[in-house]
Amino acid sequence: MKQLVDAIMAGSPRSAQRRAEFAALPVPESYRGVVVRRDEVGMFEGRVSRDKDPRESLHVDEVATPELGPGEALVAVMASSVNYNTVWTSIFEPLSTFGFLERYGRTSPLAARHDLPYHVVGSDLAGVVLRTGPGVHAWFPGDEVVAHCLSVELERPEGHNDTMLDPEQRIWGFETNFGGLAELALVKANQLMPKPDHLSWEEAAAPGLVNSTAYRQLVSRNGAGMKQGDVVLVWGASGGLGSYATQMALRGGALPVCVVSSPAKAEICRSLGAELVIDRAAEGYRFWSDERTQDPREWKRFGARIRELTGGEDPDIVFEHPGRETFGASVFVARRGGTVVTCASTSGFLHEYDNRYLWMNLKRIIGTHFANYREAWEANRLVARGLIHPTLSRVYPLEQTGQAAFDVHRNAHQGKVGVLCLAPEEGLGVRDEQMRARHLTAINRFRGV
Repeated sequence: MKQLVDAIMAGSPRSAQRRAEFAALPVPESYRGVVVRRDEVGMFEGRVSRDKDPRESLHVDEVATPELGPGEALVAVMASSVNYNTVWTSIFEPLSTFGFLERYGRTSPLAARHDLPYHVVGSDLAGVVLRTGPGVHAWFPGDEVVAHCLSVELERPEGHNDTMLDPEQRIWGFETNFGGLAELALVKANQLMPKPDHLSWEEAAAPGLVNSTAYRQLVSRNGAGMKQGDVVLVWGASGGLGSYATQMALRGGALPVCVVSSPAKAEICRSLGAELVIDRAAEGYRFWSDERTQDPREWKRFGARIRELTGGEDPDIVFEHPGRETFGASVFVARRGGTVVTCASTSGFLHEYDNRYLWMNLKRIIGTHFANYREAWEANRLVARGLIHPTLSRVYPLEQTGQAAFDVHRNAHQGKVGVLCLAPEEGLGVRDEQMRARHLTAINRFRGV
């Protein structure tokens, strides 16, 4: 691994000599990866979700390097980040991911590689291509890349208009093995995208999943199709997903109404350029009277507060991802003919809402899930152009990934939490210092918050 890291640190990232050198490097027979273990699936039985601790279930193990198949790439991972799907994996909710690996393993002899007694997790990476399999012509050893997390087979017609509709669509590192929280990762070559030159490894690894998800959910015609002037209600607007939605709303000429849960989070949103912010904790919104009963009076109070901020307008789009806790309010406050676009459901998957407010007011609920390759590429392009910035707040070494996931599980973080994999320290991998200097304040906005 040291030889690999030394090669990454030296030389021009796009030279023919570098490609030849990387092609000649030996592929390690094993590597360190963050895993959950099949024999520990029942370790949290009897505990409620909040008390399940990722620090107990996530391990850094030495694992065998997988066989490289057609259309695939093996990437040396310099940095990764933690998404909520890693939290779900680590606490085995809503179900164990080993079921995903078993089902995938039955689809083909090559896919059987993924069905193992351990699951290497992680759905983001920034790194360098080490090897490519047969049939890969767009990427070469030595290329500096980030990876999106859409894994598709595209052997069926359903996916060729929108790859997210492919029957064999999976999220890499969650529904497949050999994810990005590791020193090496196995990806399909069509997951690769150019690493933004002005970002460090850990900064470049942060946007991937959440930035692409926010793009499809908010901007794409497959999601809400946001336009200039739209009022967009963004739940968790300073968090891993919401911070990118807030930036996209602002860049797209929309008017974000940012919902947060503390003065510090409100200040982050204002620093992004958002003017309309609701601190739901300070204003005491309680959308549920008890575990089974919602309080419509609180929906109405919340809606009135939104109209107070917007000059009497209801949200054209509600960017919804908390799920059960907020969904009833989201459906209520969306304007007549408006759209609630939803993913994730981090507070619970079983949503309840009053259908009268949906059907009689001609509102729509659109479910979105990650992004197709084109959407992910466009989202990454916005980052590379300096129009959307990473929201990295803290970085952990690979050995402390459990703590990083714990932070995300307890919502004790802002923006994204990064993880150094092969990168020996933060701040490495920047290729365009001039562009970086122009955007340095925005790049560091979430740091240490």
